[in-house]
Amino acid sequence: MEVLKQSQVQEVKKIDPSHIMQVGMAFWASKTLLTAVKLEVFSHLAAKPSTGHELKHLLGLQERGLYDFFDTLVALGFLQRTGNKENAVYSNSPDTDLFLDNNKPTYIGGFLEMANNRLYPFWNFLEEGLKTGLPQNEIRTGRLTLFEELYLDHDKTREFVNAMGGVQAGNFIALATQFDFSAYETLCDIGGAGAQLSSHVAAHNLHMKCTSFDLPPVCPIALENVSKMGLADRIVVKAGDFFKDTFPKADVITMGNILHDWGTATKKELISKAYDALPQGGALIVIENIIDNERRENTFGLMMSLNMLIETADGYDFTASDFDAFAREAGFKETRILPLTGPSSAVIAIK
Repeated sequence: MEVLKQSQVQEVKKIDPSHIMQVGMAFWASKTLLTAVKLEVFSHLAAKPSTGHELKHLLGLQERGLYDFFDTLVALGFLQRTGNKENAVYSNSPDTDLFLDNNKPTYIGGFLEMANNRLYPFWNFLEEGLKTGLPQNEIRTGRLTLFEELYLDHDKTREFVNAMGGVQAGNFIALATQFDFSAYETLCDIGGAGAQLSSHVAAHNLHMKCTSFDLPPVCPIALENVSKMGLADRIVVKAGDFFKDTFPKADVITMGNILHDWGTATKKELISKAYDALPQGGALIVIENIIDNERRENTFGLMMSLNMLIETADGYDFTASDFDAFAREAGFKETRILPLTGPSSAVIAIK
């Protein structure tokens, strides 16, 4: 075994390995949270604070690991606690109470449920994906893809579409309130899913009329959401295939987490179709986890791109510079970036 020199010992003392360990073992924290979401811990505690004994019987848990599990959630900041162990009473932290109670419209746990049930096991094959360049999701074992399975069951489709819309709600509200829509009158959201983006834009910009454009199995869910929000007079839900059909004409074309599903050629095709559907001065707005141009800072965006390796044949996330090049090739005259929430941004191209 090599003996470290005194200078090397001093250098080791300066360098802290905790970051390596924190990231390397991050799956411990991740799986603890994902398990709590699956067990509906936060939904139960939203109804009333509970003791460990009460949660044990409510969730069907065993004594062993019981307090370690809930106290880990306390240490991670997801739960609050008074007392200790047998005398402990647990309650939600403010963020979990708002976002992880499945009885609230702000619930984003549907995305985490999918992460637990699908993505977590698929990421075990990241190495294989990197070596082969092939998807590592359901396709790997010859099963139907996520969307093929979802479209066979209307209830599952509704649950998924609304869960994804819930996750993006902050971005959609930020776009609706921070982008200046005063020069525009119409918007078409390509791949509009549950019409959440259209609904937020219409709700915050009373002069705007919107179209949510997506495949036929999704349209009934969009219609339900539009009706619930009382926006049926200003939002049209239109069925179509954004590959086979021309885009509906509009002053603004939006795409939320659409382009990263596809390779470069398809990205360019969709951007070109948006260009054709816009008038002069019209805007294409793309919401994604835009990677910073130096590819050093937006960790989530970079890992989302790895997730596209797992999930798709050739999809990837991209930088604002990448988007600028794609947009200018299609004919757009200028682009800019609008930061939204967390790691997400809107890149905007003007015709």
